[in-house]
Amino acid sequence: MNPMFDVLFVLTAVLAATANAGRPVLDTDGDFILDGGSYYVLPIFSGGGLTLSPRGGNQCPLYIGQEDSDVNRGIPVKFSNPKSRFGFVLESVNLNIKMDVKATICVQSTYWWIAESDMGTKKFFVVAGPKPEEDSLKSFFQIKKTQYFHNGYTIAFCPNEYDCIDVGIFVDGSGVLRLALSPTPFPVMFVNANGTYIDYKIQ
Repeated sequence: MNPMFDVLFVLTAVLAATANAGRPVLDTDGDFILDGGSYYVLPIFSGGGLTLSPRGGNQCPLYIGQEDSDVNRGIPVKFSNPKSRFGFVLESVNLNIKMDVKATICVQSTYWWIAESDMGTKKFFVVAGPKPEEDSLKSFFQIKKTQYFHNGYTIAFCPNEYDCIDVGIFVDGSGVLRLALSPTPFPVMFVNANGTYIDYKIQ
């Protein structure tokens, strides 16, 4: 195929996409985040990448959290949008997020969901669960560009296209960092994980 045609095709796709939605989300190399690609979600500030951990003495379900060590990239994620006509992820468009692991002790998929409000903390935590239906209102998230950091973003829970609540970090009583809905967003950057899987199991 003509290389010039490839460039024009990609440019046309980008212009068509951005006419109706946000711009393509970029990784730390400045490349498009690909739909179905594997990416580490790393904090702009301190701490490591994302992980899975139980809570409250129960092994399941698993909650999405953050590694406390700066050197630990944690588990990468995959983004998917079943309605997308393009092969890349756009800002401010509803999508699903999945932890990119082969298996967990809970023997179920690891798509992000918003759990019911926790009675003790009054927080809505991000929990791992089964693959959502297209019309699910508890599993839609959006990536938002933050103007304060180069290739920096925040993640928001969006039960519809417009009413969004930021996903932030909550430190529980045991000192574990967990993702939860918060008025304070969690600024992150995306690092290409080269499509590698981690054979990760919760002990």
